[in-house]
Amino acid sequence: MLSIKKYAAIDIGSNAVRLLISNIIEQKGQPVQFKKNSLVRVPIRLGADVFIKNKISKENTQRILDTMLAFKLLMKSHKVVKYKACATSAMRESTNGKKVVDLVLKQTGISIDIIEGEEEAAIIAATDLNKFIDPNKTYLYVDVGGGSTEFTVIDRGNQVVSKSFKIGTVRLLNDMVKNETWHELQEWIGSQTKIYEKIDVLGSGGNINKIFKVSGKALGKPLSYFYMTSYYNMLQTYSYEERITELSLNQDRADVIIPAMRIYLSAMKWSHAKNIYVPKIGLADGIIKSIYYDTVSSNTQ
Repeated sequence: MLSIKKYAAIDIGSNAVRLLISNIIEQKGQPVQFKKNSLVRVPIRLGADVFIKNKISKENTQRILDTMLAFKLLMKSHKVVKYKACATSAMRESTNGKKVVDLVLKQTGISIDIIEGEEEAAIIAATDLNKFIDPNKTYLYVDVGGGSTEFTVIDRGNQVVSKSFKIGTVRLLNDMVKNETWHELQEWIGSQTKIYEKIDVLGSGGNINKIFKVSGKALGKPLSYFYMTSYYNMLQTYSYEERITELSLNQDRADVIIPAMRIYLSAMKWSHAKNIYVPKIGLADGIIKSIYYDTVSSNTQ
């Protein structure tokens, strides 16, 4: 007996807002499959408002409302049976975040959960990482966002420790990360990884996915520290406009890709990792899985 349902995840980040629609494929005697059906990304960049003025602007409030309404219609067209919407650091830190969430619920019927950094890290880490990792290895998982970056140490398939730091691409673009925060991160990575003889980095987020695509590497193969450093240095020889016209980067990617690479390279350097693997998963994938497993556990109770 084959059952296919559609679930959706809405990820309201500091740089972009995403709608992921996935097919949940269940067959008796077989493990459940999560297959991406559709992904829509809107670069609203809430962080540019919040990290400077502490609140979401009227313009971006309207854009959020328009986007949520569009997402609602898309979910209806796709016949999505369950969804979950999560907002991260920009919404969390804005003085009017709760007001915007209430407005979205009132005007579109979409309920948004504002989640803490640690919960965000847990949702991401709960994705099917075991499909992408070697159970005999140790990894530092790095998920770079616009407002914060989540770090998780995974040893032999087990999550050892997780922490969220207020170091994100939009924050860095606006020069809003203090040196103390970088030092705190360096110390945390050093202390959490020094006991392991060898460690690799797992990278997630739109920027590392783009870098991996450009590299032409086969899925499952890592990018070396040397490649990442070379690409980082090369990017900086181009102006923002040239990155769009000559490197074919989207305008909302062409600026944040450099601070994103700085975060990944710092993580690799401080953990002494020679390689970074790119499993192409993120918060939206984690949300889909959390909806499914919450449904399964409530059905068995």
